Amino acid sequence: MSEVKEMVVEVVEKIFKDKVEKETVDLLEENKWAEDVWQLLLENELHHVAVSEDDGGAGGDVEDLFALYFLVGKYAAPVPFIEHTLANFFLQQVDLKGFGQLTTYSITNPLQLKDNALSGTLKHVGWAQYAEKIVTVAQEGSQHFIVVADLKDALLKNSTNLAAEPRSEVVFENLKALNKLPITANQYDAFKKFVTAASVSKMSGALTTAFQLSIQFSKEREQFGRPIHRFQLVQQHLANMAGEQTLMTVAVNNILTLLADGREENEVAYARLRMEDASRTVATSAHQVHAAIGVTHEHRLHHYTRRLWAWRDEEFTARYWKKQLAQQLLETKLDLWESITDQVETHVHA
Repeated sequence: MSEVKEMVVEVVEKIFKDKVEKETVDLLEENKWAEDVWQLLLENELHHVAVSEDDGGAGGDVEDLFALYFLVGKYAAPVPFIEHTLANFFLQQVDLKGFGQLTTYSITNPLQLKDNALSGTLKHVGWAQYAEKIVTVAQEGSQHFIVVADLKDALLKNSTNLAAEPRSEVVFENLKALNKLPITANQYDAFKKFVTAASVSKMSGALTTAFQLSIQFSKEREQFGRPIHRFQLVQQHLANMAGEQTLMTVAVNNILTLLADGREENEVAYARLRMEDASRTVATSAHQVHAAIGVTHEHRLHHYTRRLWAWRDEEFTARYWKKQLAQQLLETKLDLWESITDQVETHVHA
């Protein structure tokens, strides 16, 4: 990242570090959220990081934006930063201007579009109950469209995920689309990868903090007169977490660079599959290290492990990408090793 981009990351991290405390994250349990933190992000125009300079943004790329998603996960920030910025990022990809008012997105299953009217149901839409607009995908015949709709005219059934984050079922009944533009199959696939990369980024942040909390606790907690990090079993848990955290940090940096350069192929899918194992290992080992106190409401660990569990089952899951990769492998003449390494063996016959 450039010096300017590093500064943006530093500013966001400082805001989260100063303003997002345990009590801030606990607001979600009371059906509240950190509106003051959100306003601070807006005042500093940090929601415009990936908006083009012509439209009044910072002109950053997907790598810069997703670096901030890592921080959302790292601090369990209870704000709709990812939903709003990713919705506007999608609009920018099809040359539509984003919105200043709070906007969310959902592209996992297309709505039906007929005579510019939207019908269908979107499930588990993040922060929809607080948003004014939604960016989604609709289908008319065999053609897909990126569309914008006004949420005030939709039917919302509000709920939460396992981490108490706002999620809604949004029902459309012949609701007029405010904007629509056709997109190709390749563009839709790219949007799916952006959503998946965003998920991997925030999960990596949550995973990192769960690991850091475990290290801190293992140094502070004593058993039989010595810190528990000196016990072999605890060391094994910490070593397992360290390996997974390092691997996923490298994987996230790699896929973001490839996405920014337009060179990504299946790396996002593989990273999502690997995150499935990493999140399971880190969450399990973190609770083993913390023992009973790790499941109490008073301790911060659950803020991160609950997010890992919740995010693992949302949007384009590992199961989805397994099917996509398997289908791709069935349609190619390459074997499994060649498809992963992109190295085709040359067979020489005597």
